[in-house]
Amino acid sequence: MKRREIIKNISISAGTTAVLASCGQTSDSPSVQTNELPNLRWRMVTSWPKSLDTIFGGAQTVCDRVKALTGGRFTIEPYAAGEIVPGLEVLDAVQNGTVQCGHTASYYYIGKNPALAFGTSVPFGLTAQQQNAWFYYGGGIETMHKLYADFNIISFPAGNSGTQMGGWFKQEVKSPSDLNGLKMRIPGLGGQVMALLGVNVQVLPGGEIFLALDRGAIDAAEWVGPYDDQKLGLNKAASFYYYPGWWEPGSTFELQINKGEWDKLPEVYQEILKTAAMEANLRMISKYDALNGKSLQELIAGGTKLIAYSPEILQAAQKAAFAKYEEDAGKDATFKEVYEQWNKFRQEISQWNKINELSFSNFIA
Repeated sequence: MKRREIIKNISISAGTTAVLASCGQTSDSPSVQTNELPNLRWRMVTSWPKSLDTIFGGAQTVCDRVKALTGGRFTIEPYAAGEIVPGLEVLDAVQNGTVQCGHTASYYYIGKNPALAFGTSVPFGLTAQQQNAWFYYGGGIETMHKLYADFNIISFPAGNSGTQMGGWFKQEVKSPSDLNGLKMRIPGLGGQVMALLGVNVQVLPGGEIFLALDRGAIDAAEWVGPYDDQKLGLNKAASFYYYPGWWEPGSTFELQINKGEWDKLPEVYQEILKTAAMEANLRMISKYDALNGKSLQELIAGGTKLIAYSPEILQAAQKAAFAKYEEDAGKDATFKEVYEQWNKFRQEISQWNKINELSFSNFIA
């Protein structure tokens, strides 16, 4: 049954149940009658502090829409990082059934499977729009489902930050040699590429970044972009704000669901969860785009020094990134399978976007 038809049936089922019964008819559709749907109460752990209303808001959107579309029969309570489990242990909590679902970023868990990075973003990879094209029409969702099968999880895109900023530094970095020895908070394959450039990589949840940067435990940190970075106060801990975030050109955040719990859901609830996740995906990128420009101007007015990465750093990072992909593909069959499918899609959509979007953007700029 199509998603739209299922959701429509929820609203009309109360009236049609009596009619079907009086006519001696039965429906061959899933149990969509309102009085047959179970009352469920789930918990959702997240990797985010509640103060970040954009990214935690993605989790909240999923929960709010599920409640609204089921008339309150299915509710999910979102929890901030640290309230039930630490922010970087969401996958583990969902996998082992501590909670039914979570909202996180797949690249936090590349130590379990390096190919999970493609579910969030990889250096010099896909923009937000390209990432969504890959997920919804390029086999991306199916790819992630296959990867997560080993973890008893099913996942769906549920947010995107767009192209991120390039991080906060306590000192200027003008060439690749300036990166050597710096302690920087940066996760995922972006962190691995930075490590190849000599950076001492740290992985910290969002709520711990400011103190680490402010107290000098790290020399640099990246998070998302102006709106969230300002909320975390990163501009008070470092002055130099670099762009672009070449390691995250279109970062997807995801809804992770315990596969056993997913399989027990009525089909209508499964479809509602998919719909809620897709809405969160759209809303988050729209909100970031609406808020980041104003926040960036406020940061600059407050003394932040906005600096572009030098071509030398970008070129060195791009070379290191694709060398890393080829190396990992040679060592890991799963990574190779995902990378080759993803890279073919990347090349094809990049050629198209050079013609339509890039030509227009260059003219406007």
